[in-house]
Formats: sequence, structure tokens, C-alpha cells
Amino acid sequence: MRDSFGNADFYTSVGGDTPAAVAAAYKLSEAKLSAFNGLQPGTPLTPGTRLRLIPAGPGTGASGPVTVDADGIPTSYLVEPDDTLSGITYRFNLTEKQLAEANKVPFTYERGNVFYIQAGRLIQLQKKPVDSRSGSGTEVKNSFGQTVFYTTVDGDSFDSLGYKFRSTTAQILLYNPSLAANEPIHAGTKVQLIPGDVKIEGAQGTFTADANGIPLTYTTAPGDIELQVAFRFGVTDVRSANRPSKGTGGAWYEFADLPNGELAPGQTISVALDQPINKPER
Repeated sequence: MRDSFGNADFYTSVGGDTPAAVAAAYKLSEAKLSAFNGLQPGTPLTPGTRLRLIPAGPGTGASGPVTVDADGIPTSYLVEPDDTLSGITYRFNLTEKQLAEANKVPFTYERGNVFYIQAGRLIQLQKKPVDSRSGSGTEVKNSFGQTVFYTTVDGDSFDSLGYKFRSTTAQILLYNPSLAANEPIHAGTKVQLIPGDVKIEGAQGTFTADANGIPLTYTTAPGDIELQVAFRFGVTDVRSANRPSKGTGGAWYEFADLPNGELAPGQTISVALDQPINKPER
């Protein structure tokens, strides 16, 4: 029995199966398979035995309650204090990337362990089925390789876009006021996947863009921080586009509060890797 990502969570034995053979087939140790199913190592398997390939209950780093479907596949999980991302992915046989996809969150949140280990948060463990035609539209990417615009095809939906681009439905609606949650997304719709024109906390300044709408430069406002500027424009490394023309120093722009990453207001910086703003090293 496989989950929505194709991971095997349960296996029904056939004649000739042994715990060791089943464990090896699914890259588990026999000891783990036996522990998941309350078996003694070396116990013969009766054909038709349903075996768990994931832990049967809470463990270190994933001690919270879980919801399962009629087949026993875990579908959602309530995060407990002291939970860890590694504990959650182990318990539910998911990769970090799959967990991020199921929750439609940007990869940066997954990488920093920020999203998943907040106690009290209900996270999704599976994704909904989407149309097989979805996700094949045209993408316009910035110089950092991040998709800024996507033109939809038949079969695209808020879920399919969310899983592909790590954007929640709320984010897509915020960035695209012409769309409505209760209406389908028609083929040929150009969908913006970054805040762009939407000012967000920590990135309240103005920007310029090229003819395709890809942001080029940004002028900082009071209270701006690097992380939020990067998020607003789909930039993976603001500093790389703003290095001195000579020397080995870091970004040339100035900070109002270095420990907090707050930028000095009124600076025009590049948000395009292929059009950097280089200044002489001070």
C-alpha cells in the first residue's frame, strides 16, 4: 500500500516471503521491520500478512497524534514540543521535499526547519490528486532560476500550482487579485508566483522590472531585511548580485541593524544575478 507520493507504507506478504527478504526489498533492517510489526526476528510469514513499513506509533522527534485514512495511510499530524523534522519524516516515510510539497511551503522554510517544528501546527502528510495534464505550462524564470510567472494549461488548479511551486492558495490569490478561490483557473492564465507588487513586512520598498516583469532593482525602505527582500522577489542570494567590483568583501550595501539583518533605507540594490550592481570595495 503506497501513499500519495508512491512511498510504500504497508506490504501484504505472499508465499515464500521472509521478514529479512521483505525488509531488504524496502531498504529496512529486519530488526526495524520486526519492531514495526511486533515480530520476533526470523518469524515465518503467513501469506496475506499485512506488514507495516513505517513505525506503528510515536517516537523520538515525532510524538504527536496522527490521522490516518481507511487504508491506514497517515494523512495529517499535529506537531508536539520537541518534535524534529527528521523525526517526522522518519515516522511517516517521507522525504523533506515531499513534506514541503504536501504543505505547499517554500523550500527555504523546510531547509531551515522553521515550519515543521512549531508545536501545535497541523501539517499535511499527503497531497491531493491533481489532473495529469497540470504543470506543463510555460515558466518565466529570473536569473536565480526561480519561477516568477507561469502560464497555465488545461488541468491546472490551485492545488497543482501549490504542489509544483510551493505556494499556498492564499499566496496565489494574494499575488493574483484577478483569481478567485471558488473559480477554476483557465488555461492561458499568467500566474505570478512571487509577491512582486505586493509589499510585505520587511520588504516595503519600490522596484523596477524588465519588459517581462522580472524584477531588476529594488530601493530599500525603513525596516527592510535581506530575508524578506529575497522572498518578495524570488531571490536566492541578494548579496551575490551586490558585491564589490574588486576584492573579496561581502555585499557593498549598508545595514541599519546588522545583527537583525535590517538594511539601511534608500539604497538601490540589484535583485538580478545577471545584472549585478558592483561598487568599488570600500
